[in-house]
Amino acid sequence: MVTLVKCPTCRRELAWSTDNTFRPFCSERCRLIDLGAWFAEQRALPADVDESESDAEIAPPD
Repeated sequence: MVTLVKCPTCRRELAWSTDNTFRPFCSERCRLIDLGAWFAEQRALPADVDESESDAEIAPPD
């Protein structure tokens, strides 16, 4: 049975196969579009940073 997945960029269905060197993308074009979105900061991973701690100033040692 062949597993079908959708390209994250263009949503085209493709077979999940080791023959596809660009997987999970359908082509190099879609892979580069996704990479460009990461570079342009249109995509990001959520951070586990507590806002109150990151904005607090650290007092110098006495």
